[in-house]
Order: sequence, then C-alpha cells, then structure tokens
Amino acid sequence: MKKTLLAMILAILAAALVACGGADQGDDTTEGTEGETKTLSVGASPVPHVEILEEAKPLLEEKGIELDIVEFTDYVLPNKSLEGKELDANYFQHEPYLKSQIADNGYKFVNAGGVHIEPIGIYSKRHKSLDDLPDGAKIIMSNSVADHGRMLSMLEEKGLITLKEGVDKTAATLEDIAENPKNLEFEADIEAPMLTKAYENDEADAFLINGNFALQADLNPAEDSIALESPENNPYVNLIVVREGDENREEIKALVEVLQSDEIKEFIETKYKGSVISAAQGE
Repeated sequence: MKKTLLAMILAILAAALVACGGADQGDDTTEGTEGETKTLSVGASPVPHVEILEEAKPLLEEKGIELDIVEFTDYVLPNKSLEGKELDANYFQHEPYLKSQIADNGYKFVNAGGVHIEPIGIYSKRHKSLDDLPDGAKIIMSNSVADHGRMLSMLEEKGLITLKEGVDKTAATLEDIAENPKNLEFEADIEAPMLTKAYENDEADAFLINGNFALQADLNPAEDSIALESPENNPYVNLIVVREGDENREEIKALVEVLQSDEIKEFIETKYKGSVISAAQGE
C-alpha cells in the first residue's frame, strides 16, 4: 500500500510540474506578441484623403499597423466621431478650420502633423482669365464661413480685392473687403459640395471651389481653373488630427511618418500633378 501511495504521489507531482511548464510556455507566448498587428481607425474625406490613405496602407502594414479608413462626406461628423472615440484620428481639415471647431465646440484636439495642400481654384465657363472678368461680375463661393478668409485672401493675392488693414486674413469675411475695383458681386449661400454643379450649370461668372470637391467632380484644378491659390506660406495644410495626448502614441507617429514619407510625396505628385501638393514639398 505504501509503495502504491508513493507512486500515486509522484505521478501527481510529475503531472503538476508538466502543467506548470505548459503555463510558463503560454505566458512566454503572450509576452512575445510585440509584433502583433494594431488597428488604427482614421476618418477621412473621399478625395484625395481616402486615396492617399489607401496608398499608405501597405507601408503601415510593414510597421504592424492595420489601417481602418472610415469615409465621411461632410465636415462635421469626423470631429464628432473623433471626440466620441469612434476614431483614432481624422484627416480632412486644415489648421484654421480646426481652430474654429475647437473654439466653437470645445474639442480637446491637436494637430499631429501636416500632409498636403489642396489649392482652391477659380473656375469659369465664360472667361479665360481673371483679367477677363467684367465690372460687376458675379462670384459664387461656399457658405462655409470658415473658408471665406482663405478665399478672400486668394482674391486679394490675385489683385481683385483689398482687405481691411489689420484684419486676420484667415478669419476675414465679406464685410472685411476694403477695396473692390471691379465691383464684384459675391454670393455665399451654397453648400461647398454643390459648387461644382453650379459651375457646370454656368450660374455665375466665376466660382471659388475647394480642391477636394473639384477633384471629386473630375475637375483638374491645375488645368481647369483660371487661377489657383499659391502654396507658398499657405496655412491651409490638411492635417492628421487626434485627441490631446494621442499625438504621442507610436501608431499615430507611424501614420504621420508614412504620410510625410518620400513614397507618399511621390504618389501625390504623380497622381494629382499639382492639384494636390505634398506638405513635404521641398524638404
């Protein structure tokens, strides 16, 4: 009986040791998952943002990051979704718009890095150049007040108007026009995505259209516009925006690094031919 009991105890101890060894191996496997793929959810406008992110996907996969792209067709929901933690980041807005959204909604957002510029274009079916615009020409711009300063600054840059001295040009409104030698008539009551349709219908002498909406309507800003916003000292770089503190996450840093890489810069230059300009231009 004693020999049988001793054999049973030894067998139990051996089984316990084997079980412990198996558990240790399992723990080692768990601890060794540093190469495990992480998912990053980014909200973006269709063109060119989603297209650029699609190009970045395989580059991020090499870094162990799976990019989940969520497409938005408006300028409100991407920030609401970011605040609600439905997204890790969004990619559709520039600094002046971001600042206005933070001021209006109290968002705790930061700029994690700039990616590209979409120059605004002036389009016309009636005129071949800005010099051809007649006295009293009707100019249609979007009803997005956040974009008015940008559009008016462009018109000032092109010599069509002069803004009041001392005005913050990124926040300028139609009331801030000091000089208007051609007596241009401005209409600003149309949604930005509808501008291309108004242009196709030839509803005015000229139209100020954001680059992304022009591209979505198969317009080439570099070729089809009669004037294009200068990229020099342009504050309207499209950004990767995240919640405060997330700019230090390794996945976010990797996303920005890839989007500012030579590979993505080359893609932007080749695909858009000047209609979209990399923020890494000239670096």
